[in-house]
Formats: sequence, C-alpha cells, structure tokens
Amino acid sequence: MIRILLADDQTLIRAGFRALLDAEADMEVVGEAGTGRDAVRLAMRDKPDVILMDIRMPDEDGLSATRRILADTALAGTRVIILTTFELDEYIAEAVRAGAAGFLVKDTEPAELIRAVRVVDDGDALLSPSVTRRIMAQLASQSRAAAKVIPLEQVTDREREVLALVGEGLNNAEIAERLFITPLTAKTHVSRIMTKLMVRDRSQLVVLAYESGLVKPGWSS
Repeated sequence: MIRILLADDQTLIRAGFRALLDAEADMEVVGEAGTGRDAVRLAMRDKPDVILMDIRMPDEDGLSATRRILADTALAGTRVIILTTFELDEYIAEAVRAGAAGFLVKDTEPAELIRAVRVVDDGDALLSPSVTRRIMAQLASQSRAAAKVIPLEQVTDREREVLALVGEGLNNAEIAERLFITPLTAKTHVSRIMTKLMVRDRSQLVVLAYESGLVKPGWSS
C-alpha cells in the first residue's frame, strides 16, 4: 500500500486528489496539510511514502517544506512530488535542488497523476526529457563549479554511461534498451551510483550529471 500525504492550501483540490487516490486499491491518503508547516509536522508524524506538495502555501512554501522533510533521516523513505499551477523553470529547478523526485502541474490528467505516484514510489524520478533539458539549461547558466566536489572517480565507466542517461531523463527501462542490459541491471547500476555519490534519489543524480560536466545541455547520446 502506497501511503500518501496531500499538502495544498486549497481544500477542494485536496478533496479531489483524495477521492482519486483513495479509489486505487494500492493507495491510501494518510493525511492532509493546508500549510507548509503542517506538511512538515504530518510528514514527521505519519512517515508517508509519497507527498504531493503544492509550492505556494501559507506559513511555509512547498520548496522550504520539501527541504526540511528530505533532510530528516527518519524520512529517508519518503518521496516528494511538487505540484503547482505554474510550470515555471525556476520552480522546477528549485524543486529538484530541494530533493523532489517529481514535478507536475495541477491540471495533469488523473491517470498521469496516479502513474506519477507509482513511478516515484518505485524509486524512479518523474522528470521527462523535455523538462530535464529545461532544468539543466537553467542550472548550467548559473555556472556552478560543482565538478570539484563530485567524486566521479568512484564510479565505473559503465556507471558513468548510466549516469549520463539518467541525466538525459531516461528511466530504467529506457536505459536498459539503450545499453542492451536488463531493466533490473539498470536499476542496480542506478542504486550503486546513488550510494557512491551519496544522493538520496534519482532526480539529484540528474543534477549531478550536468553539474559534474558529464552531460551538457543540448547533448544527446
């Protein structure tokens, strides 16, 4: 059962999401928060698997709440999907920096929202190649010298190939097809890379792939 926390300041939106998600046999909404501060409190109390987090909320915005939640070692198993009515690049990039595993606009189709929850709960990142390119174009423009602190020497040549494909926004099945390996092998590579680079999820690997210089905006394998 996927345990879900809803964080949005609009009661009707929370009610709609609850009705949609609770109707799924493998999902359960375990709590609702109307402010960022309440989202942090309920996350610590209920330890949900997935949080649907609005960006704009009173008391504390969704990005700040996400940073606090994902910095808590007791919530290592929790994944956050950022929800907003504004598909703005700065929000997407900051959501990834905050550690969010996905980003969706609120007018996403119901089936896509349900799929997103399952994808993120399974440990994958919800970043399409088009969204990934936009995120990384912005990150690259900030000229951060992160390569000095990213120990890529710890990863093997094969793992570098996998990391580059993660940076392009490919999921495990797509990586497997590209490298002629099984999806399970691709998933194992990704897990090992995350352990070596000490990141908690796939979306942060996307950032590292670009900030290390391993992949650059506009590149395509």
